Amino acid sequence: MLEQGTISIHTENIFPIIKKSLYSDHQIFLRELVSNAVDAIQKLKMVSRAGDYAGDIGEPEIEIAIDKDKKTLSISDNGIGMTADEVKKYINQVAFSSAEEFIHKYEGKSDQPIIGHFGLGFYSSFMVAQKVEIDTLSYQEGAQAVHWTCDGSPAFTLEESSRTTRGTTITLSLQGEEEEFLESARIKNLVKTYCDFLPVPIKLEGEVLNKQKAPWRESPSNLSQEDYLEFYRYLYPFQEEPLLWVHLNTDYPFIINGILYFPKMRPDVDVTKGQIKLFCNQVFVSDNCEEIIPQFLMPMRGVIDSTDIPLNVSRSALQGDRTVKRIGDYIAKKVGDRLKELFRDNREQYISAWKDLGTFVKFGVLNDEKFKKQIEDIIVFRTTAKLTEKVAAETPVVEVQSSDGDAWQDVTPSPSSDSAPSAPYTTLKEYLERNKERNENRVFYSTDEATQATYIELHKNQGLEVLFMDSFIDTHFINFLEREYKDVKFTRVDSDLDNTLLEQDKAKEIVDPKTNKTRSETIKELFEKSLNKPKLNIRTEALKSDDPHGTPPAIVLLPEILRRMREMNAMMQQQQTVEFPEDHVLLVNTAHPLIQNLANLNQGSIIQGDGQSPTDQLVNLICQHVYDLALMSQKGFDAEGMKSFVERSNEVLTKLTEQASK
Repeated sequence: MLEQGTISIHTENIFPIIKKSLYSDHQIFLRELVSNAVDAIQKLKMVSRAGDYAGDIGEPEIEIAIDKDKKTLSISDNGIGMTADEVKKYINQVAFSSAEEFIHKYEGKSDQPIIGHFGLGFYSSFMVAQKVEIDTLSYQEGAQAVHWTCDGSPAFTLEESSRTTRGTTITLSLQGEEEEFLESARIKNLVKTYCDFLPVPIKLEGEVLNKQKAPWRESPSNLSQEDYLEFYRYLYPFQEEPLLWVHLNTDYPFIINGILYFPKMRPDVDVTKGQIKLFCNQVFVSDNCEEIIPQFLMPMRGVIDSTDIPLNVSRSALQGDRTVKRIGDYIAKKVGDRLKELFRDNREQYISAWKDLGTFVKFGVLNDEKFKKQIEDIIVFRTTAKLTEKVAAETPVVEVQSSDGDAWQDVTPSPSSDSAPSAPYTTLKEYLERNKERNENRVFYSTDEATQATYIELHKNQGLEVLFMDSFIDTHFINFLEREYKDVKFTRVDSDLDNTLLEQDKAKEIVDPKTNKTRSETIKELFEKSLNKPKLNIRTEALKSDDPHGTPPAIVLLPEILRRMREMNAMMQQQQTVEFPEDHVLLVNTAHPLIQNLANLNQGSIIQGDGQSPTDQLVNLICQHVYDLALMSQKGFDAEGMKSFVERSNEVLTKLTEQASK
């Protein structure tokens, strides 16, 4: 026996070690031991290139073996191996990081990084093993193989070994409750999860378990569009193809590699939870980067690989880490740069992707001042204007951020020339410039194309352009736009009507000599009497139209300020909806044939005794029906309201048929 002793634990440079609690998941031990094996192989390559080893390094590989009878699991590599002195130094002194020392000595001698940084990975084996053995032979000429054994206590033994092949074998005698790791399916799954992209073949019973190639570490020029798509499909199976992607590759002011994808959004996707996978030197670390990626980029997917992200700290410490913050800012900037370039160089593709990108781009603008300044001029809105834009064929775009001058390269084929037309989109600045003569510094917008269709059509018919701000975030985004464009007034199409939509020549109205009132005044009194709603503001206007039948007989308007106060109160009270206010506007269209017929019908009514004539009753019912129809575009009826509406509708139809049959 060479030596017996106790293990020296250096607590000054490690987080507290508690046996069986080194990591929250016991399965991490396999990741750590395989990572150490890869390190050993990379170290051998480095000393060989440096001329310190003249032997044949052979084909690198890691072999995992299971012995169910002995209840052991072993991980073997044909890497650099260790001498007895190195075992004493690197194993017996816990957390004395051999990787850091080795990197310093052989810096620049390898294109593959050394994974280990903490010196703790090996000791994760004691979370699952009652005894751990190391059998190792160093690459150094004339080295003596050694065998190290420890049962999880500070006591260890170190003795000579009969091993004749260079490399290291770690053998774990598993605890009774950890025998799940004797199942080959379990081991295969763990290798796929944590070690799939490590650059060394990992074998179990002769079968290679890992892919080995990490696309994000490849040169972008070596990857085809299909390579990027295939990688996305591998990471996120059964998902729609991504919209576009960004290949990150930089080593200053920090090291970061990765491929980030813009996915098509689906209703079942939780955009508050990140789906970007975090790696460190090709070793999987976490399923998300919530503390690293800015919140508005959470919907993105892909891989980030960086050695500059501290992994041995708490989440709160990670969020406050200066380097992590700079990495997050850097990623946001590169995303913004790419969106700007895509908008400039391939606007059709940009617009095609906007329905998926738009919501979280706007969220970024609201929450990140730097990002806002980058992309505020390329925010687009669907518009009623007849523009000539087309949507590109849905071919994903490859964007590469190269290390040469930090320039972006677009290696995506041009979109097909026969792309199908789509609804046009415009920026706010383009809208204002296009409409400055007709409605300077005024923006008409719609938040619901279906329920506000009547109002939209009124504006379109008079040549007024309407923007659609109909995503759930736009209620807040309009407030942002008003702060940014202080001289611009934003008016929802159903809040008021521009004078352009109304006939302004009131002098043409005929005054009834019997009552000395205009027809508009008579119609207003008629509706006020029939509806009997003191808080309802009834206006009578003639809507402009070449075809009066194509305009509504009446519309309900809710002033912009009143509606916003209502929405704000609902939000503060955490209510989804609030009651429709009684003090709204009913605009009766005096140019509509129905309203004109109603006025004529009212004039011809004959009072019978002290009550209403059948004609008066019909007029009142029609007034109520016109109001109901107008109100339906602003609010849905509840069960009782719908019941009353149906009953009134049936009564109107009954009386009309009675009169028609006379």
